[in-house]
Amino acid sequence: MNVRIEPLREAHLDALAELERCCFSEPWTRAQLAEECANPQAAVFVASADGGVAGYAGVHTVLDEAYITNVAVFPQFRRQGVGRLLLRALDDFCVKKGMAFITLEVRASNSAAIALYRSCGYEAVGTRRHFYARPAEDALLMTKYFQNAGPVV
Repeated sequence: MNVRIEPLREAHLDALAELERCCFSEPWTRAQLAEECANPQAAVFVASADGGVAGYAGVHTVLDEAYITNVAVFPQFRRQGVGRLLLRALDDFCVKKGMAFITLEVRASNSAAIALYRSCGYEAVGTRRHFYARPAEDALLMTKYFQNAGPVV
């Protein structure tokens, strides 16, 4: 499978809105996704394969901190390296922007995503109790440090 990673464009919005509905109990709307196109603190990358959208990942930045907003891959493209390529695109973006670290929340029960994040250098740094609704669940907070940066103490 040939996967291409590119920045979010308006032409991707309908597919991403469908992907959100497919993957999340509280999906972002097409309008919310469109707002990311104009957000100067946001970067969103889309993975295309087999003539369509396979997945996407987004990040927000503040000063030297990055926060992953969403990572989503259509079920038929999972376990084929799409998520890993999207995370690499986020890493590359963050390194170029001089970010110290990137962080995310993931459902505590999402063992596949947790394994992917760990394999990409993220480490568990805490828990956010009752972070998710529908169904109610804790989130595991995971962080990856760049450029030999470490946790601030």
